[in-house]
Amino acid sequence: MTQHVAPPLVLIPESAPFTTDQRAWLSGYFAALLGPQVEGATALPAGAAPGGPALADNGDAPWHDPSMPLGDRMTLAKDRSEPQKLMAAMAQQDCGQCGYNCAEYANALFLKKEERLNLCQPGGKDTLRMLKKLEAEFGTAAPAGAATAASDDAPKADAPVGPYGLCRENPAEAVFLSRRRLNAPGGEKETWHVEIDLAGTGIDYVVGDSLGLFPANAPALADAVIAELGARPERIIATKLGEKTLRDHLLANYSLGAAPDGLFQLLSLLTSGAQRKKAQALSAGEDPDGDSAYLDVLGALHKFPGARPDAEVFLEALDELQPRLYSISSSPKADPGRVSLTVDAVRYSHRSRLRLGVASTHLGERLSETATVKVYLQKAHGFGLPSTPETPVIMVGPGTGVAPFRAFLRERAATAAPGRNWLFFGHQRQASDFFYRDELNGLKDQGVLTRLSLAWSRDGGEKTYVQDRMRENGRELWRWLEEGAHFYVCGDAKRMAKDVERAIIDVAATHGGKSPDEAVAYLAALKKANRYQADVY
Repeated sequence: MTQHVAPPLVLIPESAPFTTDQRAWLSGYFAALLGPQVEGATALPAGAAPGGPALADNGDAPWHDPSMPLGDRMTLAKDRSEPQKLMAAMAQQDCGQCGYNCAEYANALFLKKEERLNLCQPGGKDTLRMLKKLEAEFGTAAPAGAATAASDDAPKADAPVGPYGLCRENPAEAVFLSRRRLNAPGGEKETWHVEIDLAGTGIDYVVGDSLGLFPANAPALADAVIAELGARPERIIATKLGEKTLRDHLLANYSLGAAPDGLFQLLSLLTSGAQRKKAQALSAGEDPDGDSAYLDVLGALHKFPGARPDAEVFLEALDELQPRLYSISSSPKADPGRVSLTVDAVRYSHRSRLRLGVASTHLGERLSETATVKVYLQKAHGFGLPSTPETPVIMVGPGTGVAPFRAFLRERAATAAPGRNWLFFGHQRQASDFFYRDELNGLKDQGVLTRLSLAWSRDGGEKTYVQDRMRENGRELWRWLEEGAHFYVCGDAKRMAKDVERAIIDVAATHGGKSPDEAVAYLAALKKANRYQADVY
């Protein structure tokens, strides 16, 4: 075999927003994960296709970091194989909303087992644009030997759907039971505890899993779009998603969120002059007026008031409405037959228009009790309680990130697991944002919750976050880790999760006596041993 020497990898670009020490730590961390491949390995990485490009694989992906900007990820992958470049274009969250993890989705696209380029919900338009660009560079023909190189686990686009309720292609209908607001008066957020009946769905989950949910658009928004089009809401239109009225399509089938490039392309054909150039620029990912981040479908129609496409052509230019995933906050042993979610209802105003999160407000205000909702189970990718109930666990979950840890604690209580449990929870204000306060204090009184460390960012003059509490309790945290504790984090992928990782590195250096490189390697070792697990979004 001809020896292939990889070019030197710039693991942390100098333009990255880190200090010199932080860049050194993170470079050491990636080096520890990649091992000899940083220097240039002679063997093909795991998942390589014999005689063909190396398939994407999490173990050989220095860009597999959700906090890294897309441009930096593509730079790291520029000399890699086509599947690895496709993986670098994903959001790197392994959230499962696409029905795969990031590497599997990339391989399925490369091997032509999946044709849909718009499944990466966290990556949004940036990922879609990059995938289209890469597909154009690679060509459309299936790679030689693709069928034999493919993973048996990667589903084909035209393959039979999976079991009822156990995949996004074949969701089950569940009954919405109730919602209960978790914020006290005075809170700036609106967060709900939601209960859903699983009877008859075939869904059998374990703690750590997520529930996929197909939302519906707000009727007022769908009606506003129809009015702006000047169309008849009862018009029957046949699309690849079925034959329905225009209004029903806009309620259940098509996204009315971020305006897709295809809509701007369509609008550009119906305008002229400066307006056409502006629409063309928006379709190419440019931002001529500095407002592209806020342009939803209705906003796009408002921006180009003279362009009114036919309703059928208009639907063809929209993206399909994608499911949303929520970490399950209940335990099947403590809460048999039902599942609970912890949901932030997203609402904000832009240019005098109230904007709503689709799924969050569907759950938080529009679903009535006994109404049905389409759901499916998304199994966790390596996120769950340790197999031995004696193992101590450390959980970091600010805001709605507490959801899976409520499930963990309910499970440990129901099974009388003897292992110690430590929860770091935080939010804005203790008086209004202490989710599950009575329940958590009750678990602490029962001895199930060994330690509860709280952080409130808006109480007092100085902001305090969960990573600050970790450092304050560093000596005890280090002792738990050295005694074999498993560490979990759930929440924001781009900032909070990375801040928590840096806090672990600081604790290892300060209380473990490790050098910066050794502290980074310690975190990498926790991850390799599956003792550090993340559920981030």
